[in-house]
Amino acid sequence: MKWSLQELKNFYRKPLNFEEQADASGVLEKDPEIRSISPVHVKGHADVNQQKATFYMTIEGKMVLPCANTLADVEFPFSVKTTEIFVLNPDFPAVGDEDNLHKVDGHYLDLLPIVEEHILLEKPLKITAVGVDEGPAPNTGKGWQRITEEERNNRVDPRLAGLAKFFDQDENK
Repeated sequence: MKWSLQELKNFYRKPLNFEEQADASGVLEKDPEIRSISPVHVKGHADVNQQKATFYMTIEGKMVLPCANTLADVEFPFSVKTTEIFVLNPDFPAVGDEDNLHKVDGHYLDLLPIVEEHILLEKPLKITAVGVDEGPAPNTGKGWQRITEEERNNRVDPRLAGLAKFFDQDENK
C-alpha cells in the first residue's frame, strides 16, 4: 500500500485497483485500549492524474477491546468506506474537504497511516460483551486492588503507624 510517485505516473488516466492485507498493529501503540487487531483487508481503486490521486477504499478488520463492565475481551468487527485525495502537485490549490486531502511528502504515497487513522476513528468509546459468564471485573490489577469499605476504614495509614504505637503505649501505662 505504498507507491512511488513514479509508479503512480504509470496510472495516469488508467484504473489502479488494489487489494491487500495490511498490518495495522501501529494502532496498538496509539491507543492502549485496543488489545489486538487482526490483519486489515484494504480493497479499492484510485484515479490518478497529474495533480492528484483519489483513492476510493474499503477497510475491514477486527479489533479486540475490553468490555466496559467486565474487562473481558470483546471482538469488534469494523468496515469503513472512505475517499482520500493525495495532492501530487505542490502548486495544486487545496479545494474540498480538508480531512480527506493529504499532501505527499517525499517520493512515496503511503496509505497505511490513513488506514490506521480510520481504524482509530472507528473504535467505539464503550463496548459491552453479550452473554459473558466470567463474572464481575477482577479484584486486582497492575498497581491497584479493590477493597471493601470496612477494609478501608480499618486500615492504618503507613505514615501514621508510628503514631498509633505511641498511643498504644500511653494506654498501657
